[in-house]
Amino acid sequence: MNYLDRSLKSVSSRIIPVQPFDYVVFGATGDLTKRKLIPALYHRFKDGQFDEQSRIIGVSRSKLSDADFQKLARESIETFVEKSYQDKKTIDRFIGTFSYVPNDVTDEAHWGDLSKNLREDPKVVRAFYLAIAPDLFGPTCEYILKKGYYRRDARVVIEKPLGHDLASSIEINDEVSKIFREDQVYRIDHYLGKETVQNLLALRFANILFEPIWNSAHIDHVQITVAETLGVEGRGAYYDHSGALRDMVQNHIIQLLCLVAMEPPASDAANALRDEKLKVLRSLKPITGGDVSRATVRGQYRGGSVDGTAVASYQDELPEDKKGSRTETFVAIKAEIENWRWSGVPFYIRTGKRLVSRASEIVIQFRNIPHSMFDHAEGAPKPNRLVIRIQPDEGVKLFLMIKDPGPGGMRLREVPLNLSFAETFAERTPEAYERLLLDVIRGQQTLFMRRDELEAAWEWVDPIRNGWDLASDAPQTYTAGTWGPTGAIALIERDGRTWHEDGH
Repeated sequence: MNYLDRSLKSVSSRIIPVQPFDYVVFGATGDLTKRKLIPALYHRFKDGQFDEQSRIIGVSRSKLSDADFQKLARESIETFVEKSYQDKKTIDRFIGTFSYVPNDVTDEAHWGDLSKNLREDPKVVRAFYLAIAPDLFGPTCEYILKKGYYRRDARVVIEKPLGHDLASSIEINDEVSKIFREDQVYRIDHYLGKETVQNLLALRFANILFEPIWNSAHIDHVQITVAETLGVEGRGAYYDHSGALRDMVQNHIIQLLCLVAMEPPASDAANALRDEKLKVLRSLKPITGGDVSRATVRGQYRGGSVDGTAVASYQDELPEDKKGSRTETFVAIKAEIENWRWSGVPFYIRTGKRLVSRASEIVIQFRNIPHSMFDHAEGAPKPNRLVIRIQPDEGVKLFLMIKDPGPGGMRLREVPLNLSFAETFAERTPEAYERLLLDVIRGQQTLFMRRDELEAAWEWVDPIRNGWDLASDAPQTYTAGTWGPTGAIALIERDGRTWHEDGH
């Protein structure tokens, strides 16, 4: 182990405690709360970022007692937190911060009373997490106001989906903004809380090495892939209303594209960064009319095999009334940014379900060297690549050309400089929700979407969706356990390029 490795492994995480808070979670018995929110809060409690001075208040329609909700929270930890991080005394202390209020925000006659659970102390941060359907955002905010729980310094977190198009997104945000001002609203996209995504900012703007070459003069193209091995399974009815374009491209992938493409912000202040992301969104070349069929591919998986296990087709996983659906489970798009920095540099993006492997990564493909002195050498020089792996196996790889060791003349070999987070950093990497949940308490909006960002993303996505709806052709089918439809391969190969995949 070299000095750098030892130094990095010796560095412990900086745990910065937050102010005491009252976190009110609407939809407290739902899947998101059990799988993500409770485990995330437990880890932050275990690491000492908050203590028993804070409270977690569950709210839902279910008729539960405090003890029932505490039992649900305990089961959530036992199920979704690794055994090595489960400590009975810590769990007992953590569970002690939980209370519960039954409530139906759609029925004023059955509104629950939070007054005994919420503290009026201005030093206690008040946050409302809406882990509920978007059609309940408006009624919930109205409930908060009419019951007197609103404070000017309160925060509200809203989960996706934030609409199914621009018009519905505007409607949802208008309802929330009747009560909460923009500086109080936290539109969460958990991808922005991932450690590797944040490291993209550090990589670009904390190192002089990359920024001078982060442009069309040196970069040939960019690839962004978010691949899943899972299908829709029991979520077929929900997913069929969404599809891959709305579920993944409109939020996660577009946010990644913005972080890659944006200009250096003047500071790390939330609005400085979000201003630059907005400029990218407004520079995206519209894909409309005939361009939709040329620049996009949509697919839907049929039966096949994933990791050696036979899996059903998308159609077979749908409820009977959804059979014959043309909803896409795969999307590939050639996006272009019409500005000085990125002129002529395509951004190839793809996402899909039931693919070969689970992988989220960004590939920066640099241009060929202008002149090779190694024409006689065995193994022609390959262009450099920077691969930022978001999940799994988080890390960064920079592919370089070196001389193959040994006698026998000049032989070139491509090798990676590999920064694996798991190997380099001894401490556990926090999950995305851990960072984001407490950023709300800090009042830090950097990793949350601003309303104009969200609407600019819909403005770009909607014409693609509309083009597909008007087209007579159905999504291309692809076999589960492959990298998607052949059209996605053709999309990039007609430009003389190939998708980056493990092993090539």
